[in-house]
Amino acid sequence: MTRDLGHRQHIRAALRNYEIARDKRKAAFQDWQAARQAAAETKWEAVNHLDQHLVELVTKLESRGTRVHWAGTGAQACDIIAGIVRDRKARSIIKSKAMTSEEIHLNEALEHAGFDVVESDLGEFIVQLRHEPPYHIVFPSMHLTRGEIRELFQRELGDAPSDNPEELTMVARRVLRKKYIAADVGITGANFAIAETGMISITENEGNARLTAALPKTMIALLGIEKVLPRLEDLALFLPMLATAGAGQPMSGYNTLYGGPRQPGECDGPEEFHVVLLDNHRTSLLADAEQRDTLHCIRCGACLNVCPIFRNVGGHTYGTTYSGPIGSVITPHLRGLQDWKHLSFASSLCGACTEACPVKIDLHHHLLQNRRNASDQKPSFFERLAHRAFAVIANSTVLWSLGKKLGWLFQPLQRPIKGTALDPAQAWTKTRDLAPIARESFKDWWRKRK
Repeated sequence: MTRDLGHRQHIRAALRNYEIARDKRKAAFQDWQAARQAAAETKWEAVNHLDQHLVELVTKLESRGTRVHWAGTGAQACDIIAGIVRDRKARSIIKSKAMTSEEIHLNEALEHAGFDVVESDLGEFIVQLRHEPPYHIVFPSMHLTRGEIRELFQRELGDAPSDNPEELTMVARRVLRKKYIAADVGITGANFAIAETGMISITENEGNARLTAALPKTMIALLGIEKVLPRLEDLALFLPMLATAGAGQPMSGYNTLYGGPRQPGECDGPEEFHVVLLDNHRTSLLADAEQRDTLHCIRCGACLNVCPIFRNVGGHTYGTTYSGPIGSVITPHLRGLQDWKHLSFASSLCGACTEACPVKIDLHHHLLQNRRNASDQKPSFFERLAHRAFAVIANSTVLWSLGKKLGWLFQPLQRPIKGTALDPAQAWTKTRDLAPIARESFKDWWRKRK
């Protein structure tokens, strides 16, 4: 990915356009920095009194007939949702954009259980057809050109009249409308959850989440416990801030609040409404006073958009659900520090992410803290062995010189060993290749040419 210069230029151009739009919208705020401070303080209150707000949220939801489920792990959340679908004897599921579901690999779990799951967000639908994860938190298919999407639709859907965006969107719409009507269950995420009123808030630009929630008889909302805001009035700040920081918009196209299943006298909405509250190591992060503020994240993607590393290596290179600076900070907490500590080193520590964050998360300092914490933990046996071997070679002029001259002879052994039991670092090397070792060093080249 890093050598695909055309791909890199495509991403840079898209993010430059984003920055222009974002800065125009930031200027519309009376005081953008004061808005950031207010948002940070609101999230601080929400996270530091999370126990109280969650109880209030659940009480209000259940009072209107919503069934609330608590999931300690991703596997538990998948089991709960699969159980709901199974109890309804459902076969077809329509699903709107939810990064939390990507985090726990919900689609794979449901498909393994025998259910058909279709993404209704256009970007998510595109990457689902390609059998790949989202590229970006907000823009799942931003790495693809119109031509690539047209070829995909022609191959998978048999319909792609041109590479015109409107015509391609209509192709997807015709396919998805049939899926909405046939779906027995609709699954959504949530941008915020309001404790005061017992509602979840979903922000979108396509209207697909509204159809996902309204047409099927059963609606399931999956959200992390950190999504809670204390008061309904907090949305007056967070909705325009999310739109501005995330997409350079004054306001997203659709902002909807859901408080329960269809009530008597209401003409639409689901007959059953389930809310699954996911922990999945969030309480462990809550217990870390030093990095607790990473739970303030509203998943706007602003830190990805300004990150020089993300611009050069792309979203898929991170190999995890949450990419960019925020992903590099929280993934080691969610999936294990020693296995994912390398993400915290994928940073120039320029601080652009911290400056861009609308809720003022101290991202680049948290990356340093992750590095410190990783160095304090005992590395694996193979890692210690590799470092000791390197130290011996690096401290010996003879061995270093010999390695430079003969190292390229052993490079072909990398491919047959890679990903096997002989490879002590399978998690790392299965998606990476060592750079080719030159047969002639720069010093030797320079010496010959003086």
